[in-house]
Amino acid sequence: MKDRALALAGLLQALQLVQQMAQTGQSEAKPLAACIDSLFRFDAETPEAVFDGAAKLEPGLQRLVGQLQGGAGRDAALTRMAMTVLHLERRFIGQHAAVDAVHTGLEEIARQQVHWGPTHPTVLARLGELYAKELSPIGPRVLVQGNPVYLGQPDLVGEVRATLLAAIRAAVLWRQLGGSYWDFAFSRGALTAAAREWLDSIR
Repeated sequence: MKDRALALAGLLQALQLVQQMAQTGQSEAKPLAACIDSLFRFDAETPEAVFDGAAKLEPGLQRLVGQLQGGAGRDAALTRMAMTVLHLERRFIGQHAAVDAVHTGLEEIARQQVHWGPTHPTVLARLGELYAKELSPIGPRVLVQGNPVYLGQPDLVGEVRATLLAAIRAAVLWRQLGGSYWDFAFSRGALTAAAREWLDSIR
């Protein structure tokens, strides 16, 4: 359950960043770098290694606790986005040609990521193009609410799509670890405890 909690934290961290971009036109650099970098960790031996350590997912782990506890700490819009991403991931995994195309695309972009870093505008732009080409046509569309001024900027839209691709990466990991929608019905307490355990280990 600890590994599943980490994967969900990665998903929520990416989606929180999407919300930040849509509402303010920018995002926090370090949490974004952790999410984008996960796209290029093809041979990570553990879920923790996918994100280069649980410490880099502290915002996502905190958000996961808030979402699972409910009440005032829960963001309904974020929950809807997460459910849509999980649905899109299921459809994406069933499209073998799209999966192969994304993997090939990531291998090509990886050279630029190594040279410039995961949050370089060119890297984010290319990742956004990959999402638009291979995942957007599959649907469902992830509804991103925010300031129309920012969401009308092509560069920012590309960054949003790149970060959504990182959310899909986390969703794939969660599914690979045995995650299912039943987790949200019957394992909320265990997931919350696991997220808190991760947080305790990095503080």
